[in-house]
Amino acid sequence: MTPDLMEAGAVRMRAAAEKAAQNIGSGGRSASMARIATPGEVDVTHGRILYLEDVHVSFDGFKAINGLNLDIAPGELRCIIGPNGAGKTTMMDIITGKTRPDKGSVFFGSTIDLLRHNEPQIAQLGIGRKFQKPTVFEQLTVFENLELALKTHKGVQHSLFFRLDSAQSDRLAGILHTIHLASEVHRQAGVLSHGQKQWLEIGMLLMQEPKLLLLDEPVAGMTDDETARTAELFLTLKGQHSLMVVEHDMSFIATISEKVTVLCDGSVLAEGTLAQVQADERVIEVYLGR
Repeated sequence: MTPDLMEAGAVRMRAAAEKAAQNIGSGGRSASMARIATPGEVDVTHGRILYLEDVHVSFDGFKAINGLNLDIAPGELRCIIGPNGAGKTTMMDIITGKTRPDKGSVFFGSTIDLLRHNEPQIAQLGIGRKFQKPTVFEQLTVFENLELALKTHKGVQHSLFFRLDSAQSDRLAGILHTIHLASEVHRQAGVLSHGQKQWLEIGMLLMQEPKLLLLDEPVAGMTDDETARTAELFLTLKGQHSLMVVEHDMSFIATISEKVTVLCDGSVLAEGTLAQVQADERVIEVYLGR
């Protein structure tokens, strides 16, 4: 079902709900099954949190994205693989508003058209992105980095006098535990290992209460132990958040994946379990090799 069709359906459902409200029977016993969409709320009643349909992007004649169709379910952990130049980064750029497609639809839930929003607005809607290289404030402590990332008003006056309330303190403590940094809370971020910096940045994204996380090669440069703990982290986050993980480490993907999407030449080449895509002759030819 296309986003346009779902949006039309949502309009019809609202009209039906309004009509039902005007014709409530004796005692108010009549009930409508319609759900009224709230502006800015991510509507996942159709079972999908992200839709990309027939998306095209060209750069100086090069088709970076060529008829891309992709959808992700709420709470799903989707792995994206493919050769260099397949369009993985450009796809994330489109989702986050950094790049505008020449054609196609990109929806967050069934009612939020991401092409009508800019990068800051999309982040506020609940889409967080992590690039390959960790970006943290190295002169601040782990605690201060997370506190700074908290989803609050960022005005100068408010920031100067801001103090965590009990709920925020509990949330921060919970995230510290989730990202394996509870014992490093007062350490300066600059002295953390590469893997710990990656976890800290993921924690900073989690402080923003995202619904969808886009993670670009998160385990690149990690030790084996850090990679294993990152897999644990992602499996913990699955279900609470939707995750899109772009990665080349096949052993890591084997640990965390249920469904894998293979991109090539800007479109989906194959999709399924890791075993299924690894057995696909087209994937072997263009990406895995023999």
